[in-house]
Amino acid sequence: MRLSNPNHDVPAFGPCLFGRARAKVPAHALQAESIAGLRQTFSPLIPEARWGSQPLAADSRERVFTALITFWAFLSQVLSVDSACRTAVRKVQAWWTLQGKGPLSANTSAYCQARNRLRNEMLEAIQQQLVRGLEDNVSSDPLGFGRRVKIVDGTACSMPDTVPNQALFPQPSNQKPGCGFPMLKLVGLFSLATGALLHAVYGPLRVHDVQLLRQLWNSLTKGDVLLADRGFCSFGCLAMLQQAGVDSLMRLHQRRPADFRRGQRLGKDDRLVAWTKPLRCPCMLSPEQFAALPETLTVRLLRVKPTVKGFRTQQLVLVTTLLDAVAYPAEALAALYLQRWGVELHFRELKTLLRLDVLRCRSPQMIHKEVLLHLIAYNLVRAVMQHAARCHHVDLSRISFKGTLETVQQFAAPLQASGTCPRHRAALEKELLRLIASDLVPWRPGRAEPRAKKRRPKNYQLLTRPRHAMALTQHRCRHKAPLT
Repeated sequence: MRLSNPNHDVPAFGPCLFGRARAKVPAHALQAESIAGLRQTFSPLIPEARWGSQPLAADSRERVFTALITFWAFLSQVLSVDSACRTAVRKVQAWWTLQGKGPLSANTSAYCQARNRLRNEMLEAIQQQLVRGLEDNVSSDPLGFGRRVKIVDGTACSMPDTVPNQALFPQPSNQKPGCGFPMLKLVGLFSLATGALLHAVYGPLRVHDVQLLRQLWNSLTKGDVLLADRGFCSFGCLAMLQQAGVDSLMRLHQRRPADFRRGQRLGKDDRLVAWTKPLRCPCMLSPEQFAALPETLTVRLLRVKPTVKGFRTQQLVLVTTLLDAVAYPAEALAALYLQRWGVELHFRELKTLLRLDVLRCRSPQMIHKEVLLHLIAYNLVRAVMQHAARCHHVDLSRISFKGTLETVQQFAAPLQASGTCPRHRAALEKELLRLIASDLVPWRPGRAEPRAKKRRPKNYQLLTRPRHAMALTQHRCRHKAPLT
Protein backbone atom coordinates (compact mmCIF):
# COMPACT_ATOMS: atom_id res chain seq x y z
CA MET A 1 0.00 0.00 0.00
CA ARG A 2 1.38 3.39 -0.99
CA LEU A 3 0.77 6.57 0.96
CA SER A 4 0.90 9.51 -1.41
CA ASN A 5 0.44 12.04 1.42
CA PRO A 6 1.05 10.59 4.90
CA ASN A 7 -0.11 13.81 6.59
CA HIS A 8 -3.39 14.16 4.65
CA ASP A 9 -5.64 12.48 7.23
CA VAL A 10 -3.69 13.57 10.31
CA PRO A 11 -2.15 16.91 9.38
CA ALA A 12 -0.91 17.58 12.91
CA PHE A 13 1.36 14.54 12.93
CA GLY A 14 4.01 16.05 10.66
CA PRO A 15 4.63 19.24 12.66
CA CYS A 16 4.47 17.29 15.92
CA LEU A 17 7.14 14.79 14.94
CA PHE A 18 9.33 16.74 12.56
CA GLY A 19 8.68 20.42 13.26
CA ARG A 20 7.17 23.10 11.09
CA ALA A 21 8.90 24.06 7.89
CA ARG A 22 10.57 27.46 7.89
CA ALA A 23 9.70 29.99 5.25
CA LYS A 24 13.19 31.42 5.20
CA VAL A 25 16.41 30.35 6.88
CA PRO A 26 18.78 33.13 7.97
CA ALA A 27 22.24 33.14 6.44
CA HIS A 28 23.86 32.70 9.85
CA ALA A 29 21.70 29.67 10.75
CA LEU A 30 24.53 27.26 10.00
CA GLN A 31 26.67 28.93 12.65
CA ALA A 32 23.87 29.08 15.22
CA GLU A 33 22.50 25.55 15.06
CA SER A 34 23.64 21.98 15.01
CA ILE A 35 22.03 18.54 15.39
CA ALA A 36 18.56 19.81 16.15
CA GLY A 37 17.20 17.38 18.71
CA LEU A 38 20.25 17.20 20.98
CA ARG A 39 20.78 20.94 20.78
CA GLN A 40 17.22 21.67 21.87
CA THR A 41 17.42 19.17 24.73
CA PHE A 42 20.78 20.14 26.21
CA SER A 43 21.11 23.78 25.14
CA PRO A 44 20.43 25.11 28.68
CA LEU A 45 23.37 23.05 29.97
CA ILE A 46 25.86 23.97 27.22
CA PRO A 47 25.44 27.62 26.19
CA GLU A 48 26.42 28.41 22.63
CA ALA A 49 28.15 31.67 23.57
CA ARG A 50 31.46 29.85 24.04
CA TRP A 51 31.41 28.62 20.45
CA GLY A 52 30.99 32.13 19.06
CA SER A 53 34.22 33.24 20.71
CA GLN A 54 36.39 31.18 18.36
CA PRO A 55 37.78 33.53 15.68
CA LEU A 56 38.54 32.21 12.23
CA ALA A 57 42.12 32.19 11.06
CA ALA A 58 43.13 34.42 8.16
CA ASP A 59 43.54 31.51 5.75
CA SER A 60 40.51 29.52 6.96
CA ARG A 61 37.32 29.13 5.00
CA GLU A 62 33.64 28.77 5.84
CA ARG A 63 33.02 25.08 6.56
CA VAL A 64 29.92 22.96 6.79
CA PHE A 65 31.28 21.10 9.81
CA THR A 66 31.89 24.00 12.15
CA ALA A 67 33.04 23.38 15.71
CA LEU A 68 29.46 23.68 16.95
CA ILE A 69 27.99 21.22 14.43
CA THR A 70 30.90 18.81 14.86
CA PHE A 71 30.54 18.82 18.63
CA TRP A 72 26.83 17.95 18.56
CA ALA A 73 27.35 15.31 15.86
CA PHE A 74 30.18 13.76 17.88
CA LEU A 75 28.00 13.83 21.00
CA SER A 76 25.20 12.09 19.09
CA GLN A 77 27.62 9.26 18.31
CA VAL A 78 28.28 8.74 22.00
CA LEU A 79 24.62 8.89 23.01
CA SER A 80 23.22 6.71 20.23
CA VAL A 81 23.44 2.96 19.75
CA ASP A 82 24.78 3.29 16.21
CA SER A 83 28.04 5.15 16.77
CA ALA A 84 29.36 5.02 13.20
CA CYS A 85 30.68 8.20 11.62
CA ARG A 86 28.43 7.57 8.63
CA THR A 87 25.38 7.74 10.88
CA ALA A 88 26.52 11.07 12.33
CA VAL A 89 27.01 12.45 8.81
CA ARG A 90 23.50 11.24 7.88
CA LYS A 91 22.07 13.28 10.75
CA VAL A 92 23.88 16.37 9.53
CA GLN A 93 22.67 15.67 5.99
CA ALA A 94 19.07 15.49 7.22
CA TRP A 95 19.41 18.77 9.10
CA TRP A 96 21.19 20.36 6.12
CA THR A 97 18.37 19.37 3.79
CA LEU A 98 15.76 20.84 6.15
CA GLN A 99 17.59 24.15 5.90
CA GLY A 100 17.01 24.13 2.14
CA LYS A 101 20.75 24.03 1.40
CA GLY A 102 20.65 21.27 -1.18
CA PRO A 103 22.55 17.97 -1.24
CA LEU A 104 25.52 17.34 1.05
CA SER A 105 28.24 14.80 0.40
CA ALA A 106 27.97 11.54 2.34
CA ASN A 107 31.76 11.20 2.54
CA THR A 108 32.87 11.00 6.18
CA SER A 109 36.33 12.44 5.54
CA ALA A 110 35.31 16.06 6.18
CA TYR A 111 33.53 15.12 9.39
CA CYS A 112 36.50 13.10 10.68
CA GLN A 113 38.86 15.98 9.95
CA ALA A 114 36.47 18.35 11.74
CA ARG A 115 36.47 16.09 14.81
CA ASN A 116 40.24 16.23 14.83
CA ARG A 117 40.10 20.04 14.82
CA LEU A 118 38.00 20.18 18.00
CA ARG A 119 40.09 21.80 20.70
CA ASN A 120 40.70 19.74 23.82
CA GLU A 121 40.65 22.88 25.96
CA MET A 122 37.11 23.65 24.82
CA LEU A 123 35.88 20.12 25.56
CA GLU A 124 37.52 20.15 29.00
CA ALA A 125 35.92 23.52 29.75
CA ILE A 126 32.48 22.13 28.87
CA GLN A 127 33.12 19.11 31.09
CA GLN A 128 34.11 21.28 34.07
CA GLN A 129 31.14 23.59 33.51
CA LEU A 130 28.79 20.61 33.80
CA VAL A 131 30.58 19.43 36.94
CA ARG A 132 30.28 22.83 38.59
CA GLY A 133 26.58 22.97 37.77
CA LEU A 134 26.01 19.56 39.35
CA GLU A 135 28.07 20.24 42.46
CA ASP A 136 26.65 23.72 43.09
CA ASN A 137 23.19 22.20 43.58
CA VAL A 138 24.40 20.09 46.53
CA SER A 139 24.96 21.79 49.88
CA SER A 140 26.42 18.82 51.75
CA ASP A 141 26.38 15.05 51.81
CA PRO A 142 24.50 13.58 54.79
CA LEU A 143 26.53 10.38 54.61
CA GLY A 144 29.75 12.38 54.72
CA PHE A 145 28.99 14.21 58.00
CA GLY A 146 28.52 17.51 56.19
CA ARG A 147 31.67 17.04 54.09
CA ARG A 148 32.09 16.41 50.39
CA VAL A 149 32.68 12.73 49.68
CA LYS A 150 34.42 11.64 46.51
CA ILE A 151 35.07 8.14 45.21
CA VAL A 152 38.03 7.03 43.11
CA ASP A 153 38.32 3.84 41.14
CA GLY A 154 39.86 2.51 37.95
CA THR A 155 38.79 0.50 34.94
CA ALA A 156 40.15 -0.60 31.57
CA CYS A 157 39.04 0.13 27.99
CA SER A 158 40.08 -1.28 24.64
CA MET A 159 40.47 0.43 21.29
CA PRO A 160 41.13 -0.42 17.61
CA ASP A 161 44.29 -2.36 16.88
CA THR A 162 46.31 0.29 15.04
CA VAL A 163 50.04 0.98 15.12
CA PRO A 164 49.72 4.40 16.86
CA ASN A 165 47.37 2.98 19.49
CA GLN A 166 49.62 -0.01 20.12
CA ALA A 167 52.63 2.28 20.52
CA LEU A 168 51.03 4.37 23.27
CA PHE A 169 48.67 1.81 24.83
CA PRO A 170 50.25 -1.65 24.36
CA GLN A 171 48.08 -4.74 24.58
CA PRO A 172 48.42 -7.00 27.66
CA SER A 173 51.72 -8.86 27.74
CA ASN A 174 50.01 -12.25 28.03
CA GLN A 175 48.41 -11.85 24.58
CA LYS A 176 50.20 -12.89 21.43
CA PRO A 177 51.19 -10.17 18.93
CA GLY A 178 48.41 -9.55 16.44
CA CYS A 179 45.78 -11.27 18.61
CA GLY A 180 45.01 -8.56 21.14
CA PHE A 181 43.83 -4.98 21.31
CA PRO A 182 45.44 -1.89 22.79
CA MET A 183 44.21 -1.21 26.32
CA LEU A 184 44.18 1.89 28.47
CA LYS A 185 43.58 2.21 32.19
CA LEU A 186 41.21 4.99 33.25
CA VAL A 187 40.94 6.28 36.81
CA GLY A 188 37.89 8.41 37.57
CA LEU A 189 36.98 10.68 40.48
CA PHE A 190 33.24 10.65 41.18
CA SER A 191 31.00 12.64 43.50
CA LEU A 192 29.07 10.50 45.96
CA ALA A 193 26.21 13.01 46.23
CA THR A 194 25.54 13.56 42.52
CA GLY A 195 27.26 10.66 40.79
CA ALA A 196 29.04 13.16 38.53
CA LEU A 197 32.37 12.21 37.02
CA LEU A 198 34.49 15.10 38.29
CA HIS A 199 37.82 14.28 36.66
CA ALA A 200 39.39 11.35 34.83
CA VAL A 201 42.93 10.47 33.80
CA TYR A 202 44.21 7.53 31.83
CA GLY A 203 47.42 5.81 30.82
CA PRO A 204 48.79 2.46 29.64
CA LEU A 205 47.41 -0.67 31.24
CA ARG A 206 50.69 -1.41 33.02
CA VAL A 207 50.49 1.86 35.01
CA HIS A 208 49.16 1.31 38.54
CA ASP A 209 45.97 3.03 39.64
CA VAL A 210 47.82 4.87 42.42
CA GLN A 211 50.17 6.47 39.90
CA LEU A 212 47.18 7.84 38.01
CA LEU A 213 45.55 8.98 41.25
CA ARG A 214 48.57 11.22 41.81
CA GLN A 215 47.44 13.26 38.78
CA LEU A 216 44.04 13.78 40.44
CA TRP A 217 45.35 15.18 43.73
CA ASN A 218 44.88 18.75 42.51
CA SER A 219 41.20 17.94 41.96
CA LEU A 220 40.72 17.26 45.67
CA THR A 221 40.04 20.18 47.98
CA LYS A 222 40.73 20.61 51.67
CA GLY A 223 38.01 19.00 53.75
CA ASP A 224 37.09 16.29 51.23
CA VAL A 225 36.67 12.64 52.19
CA LEU A 226 37.99 10.13 49.68
CA LEU A 227 36.59 6.60 49.36
CA ALA A 228 38.71 3.96 47.64
CA ASP A 229 39.20 0.22 47.50
CA ARG A 230 42.22 -1.70 48.78
CA GLY A 231 44.31 -1.04 45.67
CA PHE A 232 44.85 2.57 46.78
CA CYS A 233 45.66 1.75 50.41
CA SER A 234 49.30 2.61 51.09
CA PHE A 235 51.32 4.71 53.54
CA GLY A 236 52.33 7.23 50.89
CA CYS A 237 48.82 7.68 49.54
CA LEU A 238 47.19 8.21 52.95
CA ALA A 239 49.99 10.49 54.17
CA MET A 240 49.95 12.70 51.06
CA LEU A 241 46.18 13.03 51.23
CA GLN A 242 46.32 13.94 54.91
CA GLN A 243 48.96 16.60 54.23
CA ALA A 244 46.58 18.14 51.68
CA GLY A 245 43.76 18.23 54.24
CA VAL A 246 41.88 15.32 52.64
CA ASP A 247 40.72 12.44 54.82
CA SER A 248 40.37 8.99 53.37
CA LEU A 249 38.41 5.81 54.02
CA MET A 250 39.72 2.68 52.32
CA ARG A 251 39.71 -1.04 52.64
CA LEU A 252 42.95 -2.39 54.11
CA HIS A 253 45.38 -3.79 51.55
CA GLN A 254 45.51 -7.56 51.54
CA ARG A 255 49.31 -7.63 52.09
CA ARG A 256 49.23 -5.45 55.21
CA PRO A 257 48.39 -7.37 58.44
CA ALA A 258 45.64 -6.15 60.73
CA ASP A 259 46.50 -6.78 64.39
CA PHE A 260 43.69 -5.56 66.65
CA ARG A 261 45.71 -6.42 69.76
CA ARG A 262 47.98 -3.43 69.27
CA GLY A 263 47.37 0.29 69.43
CA GLN A 264 44.81 2.35 71.33
CA ARG A 265 41.39 0.81 71.75
CA LEU A 266 38.45 3.03 70.77
CA GLY A 267 35.77 0.37 70.87
CA LYS A 268 35.04 -3.14 69.75
CA ASP A 269 37.02 -3.85 66.55
CA ASP A 270 38.10 -0.19 66.53
CA ARG A 271 41.77 0.71 67.03
CA LEU A 272 44.24 3.56 66.56
CA VAL A 273 47.55 2.24 65.23
CA ALA A 274 50.77 3.80 63.99
CA TRP A 275 52.17 2.96 60.59
CA THR A 276 55.87 3.33 59.90
CA LYS A 277 57.23 5.03 56.82
CA PRO A 278 58.54 2.50 54.27
CA LEU A 279 62.27 2.28 53.64
CA ARG A 280 62.05 2.67 49.86
CA CYS A 281 60.37 5.42 47.88
CA PRO A 282 57.25 4.11 46.09
CA CYS A 283 56.85 4.68 42.37
CA MET A 284 53.91 7.05 42.86
CA LEU A 285 56.06 9.62 44.71
CA SER A 286 59.09 11.66 43.78
CA PRO A 287 62.13 11.55 46.11
CA GLU A 288 61.29 15.07 47.34
CA GLN A 289 57.71 14.12 48.17
CA PHE A 290 58.85 10.93 49.87
CA ALA A 291 61.32 12.85 52.02
CA ALA A 292 58.56 15.25 53.12
CA LEU A 293 56.39 12.43 54.49
CA PRO A 294 56.26 11.92 58.27
CA GLU A 295 58.11 9.01 59.81
CA THR A 296 54.90 7.62 61.35
CA LEU A 297 51.23 7.93 60.44
CA THR A 298 48.38 7.38 62.90
CA VAL A 299 45.42 5.63 61.30
CA ARG A 300 42.25 4.01 62.53
CA LEU A 301 41.45 0.36 61.86
CA LEU A 302 37.85 -0.87 61.79
CA ARG A 303 36.63 -4.44 61.47
CA VAL A 304 33.17 -4.64 59.94
CA LYS A 305 30.98 -7.72 59.49
CA PRO A 306 28.40 -6.97 56.79
CA THR A 307 24.87 -8.03 57.69
CA VAL A 308 23.55 -7.73 54.13
CA LYS A 309 22.05 -11.02 52.99
CA GLY A 310 24.01 -12.58 50.15
CA PHE A 311 27.06 -10.36 50.68
CA ARG A 312 30.07 -12.30 49.43
CA THR A 313 32.64 -10.80 51.81
CA GLN A 314 32.12 -11.93 55.38
CA GLN A 315 34.49 -9.40 56.97
CA LEU A 316 35.88 -6.01 56.00
CA VAL A 317 38.88 -4.30 57.56
CA LEU A 318 38.80 -0.57 56.91
CA VAL A 319 41.50 2.03 57.41
CA THR A 320 40.79 5.73 57.76
CA THR A 321 42.36 9.00 58.85
CA LEU A 322 39.06 10.06 60.49
CA LEU A 323 40.36 9.42 64.01
CA ASP A 324 37.60 10.93 66.19
CA ALA A 325 35.41 8.03 67.29
CA VAL A 326 32.73 10.40 68.65
CA ALA A 327 32.39 12.57 65.54
CA TYR A 328 32.79 9.60 63.19
CA PRO A 329 31.23 6.46 64.73
CA ALA A 330 32.35 3.11 63.42
CA GLU A 331 28.84 2.18 62.25
CA ALA A 332 28.55 5.39 60.22
CA LEU A 333 31.95 4.86 58.60
CA ALA A 334 31.00 1.29 57.69
CA ALA A 335 27.77 2.52 56.12
CA LEU A 336 29.69 5.21 54.25
CA TYR A 337 32.21 2.75 52.83
CA LEU A 338 29.43 0.50 51.55
CA GLN A 339 28.35 3.43 49.38
CA ARG A 340 31.62 2.99 47.47
CA TRP A 341 29.93 0.28 45.43
CA GLY A 342 28.11 3.04 43.57
CA VAL A 343 31.24 3.78 41.56
CA GLU A 344 31.03 0.30 40.04
CA LEU A 345 27.53 1.13 38.82
CA HIS A 346 28.74 4.45 37.40
CA PHE A 347 31.44 2.68 35.40
CA ARG A 348 28.84 0.18 34.23
CA GLU A 349 26.72 3.07 32.94
CA LEU A 350 29.73 4.53 31.15
CA LYS A 351 31.02 1.29 29.67
CA THR A 352 27.76 -0.54 28.92
CA LEU A 353 25.18 2.15 28.18
CA LEU A 354 27.56 4.73 26.65
CA ARG A 355 29.92 2.04 25.26
CA LEU A 356 33.14 3.39 26.73
CA ASP A 357 34.46 -0.16 27.07
CA VAL A 358 35.38 -0.29 23.35
CA LEU A 359 36.60 3.03 21.93
CA ARG A 360 36.33 3.58 18.19
CA CYS A 361 38.96 6.14 17.21
CA ARG A 362 42.14 4.98 15.53
CA SER A 363 44.72 7.44 16.89
CA PRO A 364 45.70 8.46 20.43
CA GLN A 365 44.79 12.10 19.71
CA MET A 366 41.24 11.15 18.79
CA ILE A 367 41.04 8.66 21.66
CA HIS A 368 41.54 11.61 24.02
CA LYS A 369 38.68 13.52 22.41
CA GLU A 370 36.45 10.47 22.47
CA VAL A 371 37.05 9.97 26.19
CA LEU A 372 36.22 13.63 26.82
CA LEU A 373 32.97 13.32 24.84
CA HIS A 374 31.99 10.29 26.94
CA LEU A 375 32.57 12.29 30.12
CA ILE A 376 30.45 15.15 28.76
CA ALA A 377 27.65 12.80 27.69
CA TYR A 378 27.64 11.05 31.07
CA ASN A 379 27.46 14.31 33.03
CA LEU A 380 24.78 15.69 30.72
CA VAL A 381 22.53 12.76 31.56
CA ARG A 382 23.42 13.16 35.24
CA ALA A 383 22.44 16.84 35.09
CA VAL A 384 19.02 15.98 33.68
CA MET A 385 18.56 13.33 36.39
CA GLN A 386 19.45 15.84 39.10
CA HIS A 387 17.03 18.41 37.68
CA ALA A 388 14.21 15.85 37.66
CA ALA A 389 15.03 14.74 41.21
CA ARG A 390 14.95 18.30 42.50
CA CYS A 391 11.71 19.20 40.73
CA HIS A 392 9.83 16.12 41.94
CA HIS A 393 11.60 15.63 45.32
CA VAL A 394 12.84 12.10 44.74
CA ASP A 395 16.11 10.43 45.69
CA LEU A 396 18.66 10.99 42.93
CA SER A 397 20.31 7.61 43.55
CA ARG A 398 17.00 5.86 42.77
CA ILE A 399 16.54 7.41 39.31
CA SER A 400 17.45 5.07 36.45
CA PHE A 401 20.33 6.22 34.28
CA LYS A 402 19.25 3.98 31.42
CA GLY A 403 15.67 5.19 31.69
CA THR A 404 16.83 8.81 31.64
CA LEU A 405 19.02 8.21 28.60
CA GLU A 406 16.18 6.54 26.67
CA THR A 407 13.65 9.22 27.66
CA VAL A 408 15.97 12.02 26.54
CA GLN A 409 16.58 10.28 23.22
CA GLN A 410 12.84 9.92 22.53
CA PHE A 411 11.96 13.46 23.59
CA ALA A 412 14.73 15.11 21.53
CA ALA A 413 12.71 15.15 18.28
CA PRO A 414 9.45 16.47 19.82
CA LEU A 415 11.39 19.20 21.65
CA GLN A 416 12.87 20.30 18.33
CA ALA A 417 9.45 20.09 16.71
CA SER A 418 8.01 22.45 19.31
CA GLY A 419 9.91 25.22 17.51
CA THR A 420 9.52 28.64 19.06
CA CYS A 421 6.25 27.90 20.90
CA PRO A 422 7.08 28.36 24.60
CA ARG A 423 3.87 26.68 25.75
CA HIS A 424 4.48 23.46 23.85
CA ARG A 425 8.13 23.35 24.85
CA ALA A 426 7.33 23.93 28.54
CA ALA A 427 4.75 21.14 28.46
CA LEU A 428 7.24 18.73 26.87
CA GLU A 429 9.96 19.60 29.36
CA LYS A 430 7.56 19.14 32.27
CA GLU A 431 6.49 15.72 31.00
CA LEU A 432 10.11 14.76 30.34
CA LEU A 433 11.10 15.49 33.94
CA ARG A 434 8.00 13.76 35.30
CA LEU A 435 8.73 10.56 33.37
CA ILE A 436 12.37 10.57 34.46
CA ALA A 437 11.46 11.10 38.12
CA SER A 438 8.86 8.33 38.01
CA ASP A 439 11.28 5.77 36.52
CA LEU A 440 12.85 4.66 39.79
CA VAL A 441 15.11 1.68 40.28
CA PRO A 442 13.35 -0.83 42.59
CA TRP A 443 14.62 -0.98 46.13
CA ARG A 444 16.37 -4.36 46.25
CA PRO A 445 18.63 -4.57 49.32
CA GLY A 446 20.90 -7.59 49.38
CA ARG A 447 20.18 -8.54 45.79
CA ALA A 448 22.71 -11.08 44.49
CA GLU A 449 24.22 -10.16 41.11
CA PRO A 450 26.81 -12.82 40.22
CA ARG A 451 29.32 -11.93 37.53
CA ALA A 452 28.23 -14.72 35.22
CA LYS A 453 26.62 -14.95 31.79
CA LYS A 454 23.51 -17.01 31.24
CA ARG A 455 23.43 -16.80 27.42
CA ARG A 456 26.10 -19.06 25.93
CA PRO A 457 28.35 -17.65 23.20
CA LYS A 458 28.79 -19.31 19.83
CA ASN A 459 31.38 -22.04 19.80
CA TYR A 460 33.77 -20.36 17.39
CA GLN A 461 37.51 -20.77 17.45
CA LEU A 462 39.59 -18.24 19.32
CA LEU A 463 41.96 -16.06 17.33
CA THR A 464 45.26 -17.39 18.67
CA ARG A 465 47.39 -16.17 15.73
CA PRO A 466 47.42 -13.07 13.56
CA ARG A 467 44.43 -12.99 11.23
CA HIS A 468 46.44 -13.59 8.04
CA ALA A 469 48.12 -16.67 9.58
CA MET A 470 45.03 -18.19 11.16
CA ALA A 471 43.67 -21.40 9.65
CA LEU A 472 40.09 -22.39 10.51
CA THR A 473 38.99 -25.99 10.91
CA GLN A 474 36.08 -27.35 8.93
CA HIS A 475 33.70 -28.01 11.82
CA ARG A 476 33.44 -25.20 14.34
CA CYS A 477 31.88 -27.38 17.05
CA ARG A 478 34.64 -29.99 16.98
CA HIS A 479 37.74 -27.92 16.41
CA LYS A 480 41.07 -28.57 18.06
CA ALA A 481 43.91 -26.28 18.83
CA PRO A 482 46.26 -26.04 15.84
CA LEU A 483 49.53 -27.86 16.11
CA THR A 484 52.59 -25.69 16.60
